[in-house]
Amino acid sequence: MEPLTWTGTVGEFLDPVTFVLGILFALTVTAQIVLSVVSSGDRVVTNPDGTLSSAGGAYGMVSMGTRWLGTSLIGLALLYIVIGAISGPTGVGIVGGMSQQLIPVWIALIVTFVVSIKFKRKLGLYGKLFDSTVGMIGFALVMFWVFAGVMAGVFDWITTFDSLSQVSGMKNKGPGTPLFGAEDGEYPWYLLGGDNLARDVFSRLFKGAWVVVQIAPLATLFAFMVGITLGLPAGYYGGKLDTVLSFLANLILAFPVILLFYLLVTPEIVATGIPNYMATVLFVFPLVFVGVLLNSRYYTQPSIRTPLLIVVLGIMGWIYLSLISDSGTKVNLLPEFLDLFDIEGGILVVFVSVVFVNAPTVFRIVRGLALDIKTRDYVAAAQTRGEGPWYIMLWEILPNARGPLIVDFCLRIGYTTILLGTLGFFGLGLESESPDWGTTINTGRQLIRAYVHPLLPPALSLMTLVLGLNLLADGLREESLKD
Repeated sequence: MEPLTWTGTVGEFLDPVTFVLGILFALTVTAQIVLSVVSSGDRVVTNPDGTLSSAGGAYGMVSMGTRWLGTSLIGLALLYIVIGAISGPTGVGIVGGMSQQLIPVWIALIVTFVVSIKFKRKLGLYGKLFDSTVGMIGFALVMFWVFAGVMAGVFDWITTFDSLSQVSGMKNKGPGTPLFGAEDGEYPWYLLGGDNLARDVFSRLFKGAWVVVQIAPLATLFAFMVGITLGLPAGYYGGKLDTVLSFLANLILAFPVILLFYLLVTPEIVATGIPNYMATVLFVFPLVFVGVLLNSRYYTQPSIRTPLLIVVLGIMGWIYLSLISDSGTKVNLLPEFLDLFDIEGGILVVFVSVVFVNAPTVFRIVRGLALDIKTRDYVAAAQTRGEGPWYIMLWEILPNARGPLIVDFCLRIGYTTILLGTLGFFGLGLESESPDWGTTINTGRQLIRAYVHPLLPPALSLMTLVLGLNLLADGLREESLKD
């Protein structure tokens, strides 16, 4: 069996077109940057009614060329994907093989966009996101990795091999290398090549996406629960409570992050049970937040409040105990038959570390927003009505702070993703066999002078996910300012 090329037979016709358009696009982008500096004051004109419009000229022509060439390149990329999904590796080579494996992801993305655009006027800020080109691009990048991670990690629909399986003779082989003596039902190629332990880079790439999708959003969400639960009363009440909590937050922020992570994940510290004790404290904040939220909302309706709190807090309490309880550790609170799941020790340590580091920053943001919003008229109106402090904080101040918090949440997931990659790169927390992108980059860099292919896919994946999160945050910020 012959090795695969990147674009197969289709590339013989489309590659030259793509190459020429790529060069022209780079030239127009460069010319647009130069013209924007040289003629910065001549790009727009003021109309009689005070509105602004394009002045045309050289800059307008170059800008139009950039848009058309960029759109053409995107169209060609989609053409590669569509033809590849239909014909597979025999028609479009490695790109076709990957496109075909990712068919479930393409379907999920198409359905998500069609449904979201159809009902966008009923979906609030999320729906307004689809009025922003930047926001839609960011959302597409983020959801691609979310769907890919879930479908690879949960359903195993995308991967071609097990992320830990080794195939004899495939050590450090390049992308598109065929398997010698592939059996029936076995995928016949290593689409992105093999690493230094003869494992499939393509499969490990998407298994690694599942690790990121599990940890980064949840760790950020828990950090927000801690920051909101402490930041709202600090900003609303002020006084000694604000002084103490702000001092503790600043104390944590003053400590070097990498050194703090290194201390938390060292075997000696883990053996003392400190990460488990920290999880016991940090993971209780969502329980407190939801309990106070529901109690403040239905305080005057005890017939609804009491059963609702019993059910919700009962379920969340069971999940909480399952999260922190682990046999063989110093925190073992549930019998095995009641324990819903066990978190791997390395993942728990990384999770706790990320929450602990991010929570003080979220606290400071929420505290600042609460200090500002508590002076508004609608807060004074709620106080006049006799509403309790927690009702005002959670149902008056927090909803009106949602715009900046949603934007920061998206950005913070990106920071957390980079942080996870950094930890994996330094070999901290997760197991050395873990397919997470940081660990894979660290493994690939050791032979980077001879073999680049194991290193580039996880590095580019990390870059595209963080880029998507930043673009998504920009889109949300742009739309939230229009409210």
